[in-house]
Amino acid sequence: MTDLISLDIESLLTAYRTAQLQPTDVIKEVYRRIAARGNDAVWIHLLPQAQAIAQAQVLAGSNLDDLPLYGIPFAVKDNIDVAKMPTTAACPAYSYIPEKTATVVDRLLQAGAILIGKTNLDQFATGLVGVRSPYGACSSVFHDDYISGGSSSGSAVAVAARLVSFSLGTDTAGSGRVPAAFNNIVGLKPTRGVLSTSGVVPACRSLDCVSIFTLNCQDARILWQVASGFDASDSYSRQVPLQTAAIPSSFSFGVPKADQLKFFGDAAAADLYEQGLQRLKAIGGNLVEIDFQPFHQAANLLYSGAWVAERLAAIESFFETQADAIHPVVRQIISNGLRYTAVDTFKSFYALEALKQEAAQEWQKVNILALPTTGTIYTKAEVEADPIALNTNLGYYTNFVNLMDLCAIALPSGFRANGLPTGITLIGQAFQDVALCKLGDRYHHHMGGTYGKITSVRISA
Repeated sequence: MTDLISLDIESLLTAYRTAQLQPTDVIKEVYRRIAARGNDAVWIHLLPQAQAIAQAQVLAGSNLDDLPLYGIPFAVKDNIDVAKMPTTAACPAYSYIPEKTATVVDRLLQAGAILIGKTNLDQFATGLVGVRSPYGACSSVFHDDYISGGSSSGSAVAVAARLVSFSLGTDTAGSGRVPAAFNNIVGLKPTRGVLSTSGVVPACRSLDCVSIFTLNCQDARILWQVASGFDASDSYSRQVPLQTAAIPSSFSFGVPKADQLKFFGDAAAADLYEQGLQRLKAIGGNLVEIDFQPFHQAANLLYSGAWVAERLAAIESFFETQADAIHPVVRQIISNGLRYTAVDTFKSFYALEALKQEAAQEWQKVNILALPTTGTIYTKAEVEADPIALNTNLGYYTNFVNLMDLCAIALPSGFRANGLPTGITLIGQAFQDVALCKLGDRYHHHMGGTYGKITSVRISA
């Protein structure tokens, strides 16, 4: 009997190397945990346990040292293709069965990871709330009444509840960061094009990223290294430069001016953000006040500019023929794409470039930005009563990141008195993904604590 084995990558690989566990032991425990949670709206398609065990058994003859993800269980958001499994994008009428597995998933499988299933999401990856799905609404692992965040809701909860070691989500507006904050885990939003989106249902194809949820920053770094790489089948794929900018041990981090910070009445979140800034100072950071206005204005372009039309372009034929099959809130948002002309699109491009130039002046002052992941968290009832305005509030610190070609890592950053978590996000320039993971690891070690939700479990070997 091995007590309290964590599902993080290092712990599992150590257990395998020392013969404390076999991958089949872990898979059996994973399915026991999934069954124990009952109907939690996490899964759209869960592999039968026998199929997952069969994946584990195939590894028996492999050299563990040749497979960096040997026996590591994971989940995939259900807008990412896995061959012979339905892809629904949380819309049953849209469902199809792909013949080919998405490039990013295939790289993980080739590295020895074991797929458990496909997870729930805000339909067509449109939302930061996690409630816009006919498959049910996930909850934060810390309170059933509160939203999980989205759109990568099931992927985040699966990691936070320790049902899998890691998961893939997507992130166009913040979908790989907001649910990380609401579930006390790490959410890495890579540089656009570094992880292939070939085999991913687009939201805004020019902005989409595959994101990574993990229990620590070290795992996020490992997974980024395994999953990244140029993919000729993805027209937006990019090569990582041989040399990328490091973040020095003594670094400057940008924080919005006081009157530009918004916590939407959540005083506890404001206090915990301030504590997070103090931690950054303690690990060598120098706080620099910046003008957040160009970033905020860019964020507004995502849903009040022509990029809404790109969401329509992603599912245009389906929208034209089966709009009634789309979740009402999602349909309302995507239908706004009909308002924009080609002229509007170019005007949006021009506006964004002007804002990038303004933002560049702020970047000259700092190495990274350090922002609240969100200003607050909402109950499911609150979101149902005012779905678009509250969703917009959640994107205040997230919506600009892909538009400005930045990368980001969302980190847990403490708990309110009511037990709900908060998060802080470190944002860097394109291709600083690994540097952010390293800095995030320093932040975690200084803060201490364990990510996700701790439950008293034992894995039998």
